[in-house]
Parts: sequence; C-alpha cells; structure tokens
Amino acid sequence: MLSLSALPLEPEHSPLSMQVMAHAKHVAQRLCHDDRVLLHAQAIPNVGSLQANLDEMERKSTQYRIAAWKVFTHYPDLWNGRGGFWLDDHERGVPKVGAKFIHKAVEIGVPVIAIHKGLSGGSRFASPIDVGPAAKQHPHAKFVIYHSGFETGTTEGPYTQRTKTVGVNRLITSLREAGVGPNENVYAELGSTFWYLMRTPTQAAHAFGKLLKYVGEDNVLWGTDSIFYGSPQDQIQAFRALHITPELQDRYGYPPLTKRVRHKVFGLNAARLYGVDPATVPCHFSRDEIEGIRRDLPVGNATYGPATPAEARAHRDHHQGWPG
Repeated sequence: MLSLSALPLEPEHSPLSMQVMAHAKHVAQRLCHDDRVLLHAQAIPNVGSLQANLDEMERKSTQYRIAAWKVFTHYPDLWNGRGGFWLDDHERGVPKVGAKFIHKAVEIGVPVIAIHKGLSGGSRFASPIDVGPAAKQHPHAKFVIYHSGFETGTTEGPYTQRTKTVGVNRLITSLREAGVGPNENVYAELGSTFWYLMRTPTQAAHAFGKLLKYVGEDNVLWGTDSIFYGSPQDQIQAFRALHITPELQDRYGYPPLTKRVRHKVFGLNAARLYGVDPATVPCHFSRDEIEGIRRDLPVGNATYGPATPAEARAHRDHHQGWPG
C-alpha cells in the first residue's frame, strides 16, 4: 500500500493536486480491486480566508475519500520569506489558525494530520517546536510528523541537553517538554530522512534509536519519498540491514531493532493508524509474475537524482531548494 501526499505548492499548480491523486487512486482500484492507495488532502489554513479554507476541508472530505490532511506550516514562507503558521498558535503576530484547523479536522472525522517538519529550506516555521503543545492540547487528533524534524547538515547523535535543539532532537524536546509520551498521538515519519541517513549507519542507528525510545515503537512510520528518488528498493534493503548495536543500546537506552519492530515500522504501525487490516488487502502474485513486471518496466530499481556535489547545487538552484 502507499499514501499519496501533497507538496508545498498552491493546489491548482501542484503536480500532486487532489484531482491527480484521485486519478491515481482510481487507476489502482481498477488494477488491484481494492483501496491500496490512501489520499492526503492538502489544507492551507493560513493563506486567504480561514473560513473559506475550513469550508474547503468540508468539501474535500465529502468529495474524496481521504485518509489524512497534509499541511506545511512553513508555506509560503519557504518560497517568499513570509507567511507561515504554528500548530499551537504560540507566536504573537502570526496567523492564529492552527487550533481552528486541528479542531476542524477532528470535527470532520478525519483526525489524522500529516505535517512537514524539518527539511526546512531555511524557514523557521518548519521547526517541530509546536508539535508537542498542539498534541497535548488536541488529544483526539493524530499528528504524523513528516521527516521527524530531520535537517540536512546536522549530525544525528545521542539526545543531550547540548543537542536537544537540533535535528530530530527538536521533535523529541517538544514532546518531552509538553508531556507527550511514547506511543501517544504523535507519529514520526521517515520519508527522505532515511534516504539521507542510510549512507551513515551510525547516524541512522541514533535517529531510529531516539525515535523508538521517545516517540515509541508503535508510532514510527516507514516513508521513502520515492516520488523524488525513484525505486525505494535500496532504502528497503538498507533498513532491513540496519542494526542498533548493543553498545548504543546500553549507553543510550535504545531498544533493539528486532524483526518485530521492523515489521511495525515497515507497515503495521501505519496500518493501525489508518484503520487498515492487512489481512483483508492481500496482493497475490507469483515470483515469475513480479519478475516479468520488472523486466517490462522502462526503468529499473535505480535511485535517481544528483550524483555529485556540483549536480546537487545545480539541482537546488533550479528547483529553489525543493526536489522537483
């Protein structure tokens, strides 16, 4: 199964608009005869009329079968340096739209909210400092923190007082200071985060260890952002091979990355979050059939994107710092 989510763009200009995602879901239903594709509807409560945006949430929830809302608290600040919001409405002078948006999501009956936090592109509104207070204030909502607060250029090591305000540690700090414990209503998602970390196994072990310890082994969700990077097979294989060493477990209190925990992260946690029974959505195919599909595809299991620092800089300049 997979979830299709939104991008930090105006919906009518987005390559992942609601219409495009709904079409992809329809195609999958025709092919697989089940609900294998889950949709996130984009919400932009801080741009334009708040009431109009809340009404639009009503319309989308009626027109489409959606599983969650996707929001970018750093939009449009990411692009123009102004105009973000906070989930907990803590800052004076910033639009007070977070609480009303969350309340509306719960009222509509779609209480799962996916929020981009981390990979900020320089915007302070992508910080996860507001996650803990918002989760505490809204216990009936479920907050899926896309990227888990991870930032490039930050070394993921142990959680300490000195490092509690950087990278993934920011999310942990927000939860701890708000009194939100493991396996409550905050979930850590790993899209792009593991793609960056899988080349540095020790950092990956620290990141996973911290999230399993503080967010909870029932609330860490697999993600690949494979729409940007091509086939996620390399990420899948890397996570299967990743271990948290006994030394790191003993020194920092990380739990072991057991087969049971991997199964939870790979899909069982998300299935529970979205109310999916994996036993009722089997995908029957033989080894020969899947190998035939792989041979017929125009591309292989390659990972796409820049291969050198110069190519990466050119890519960022061309796309204003956002994968495209």
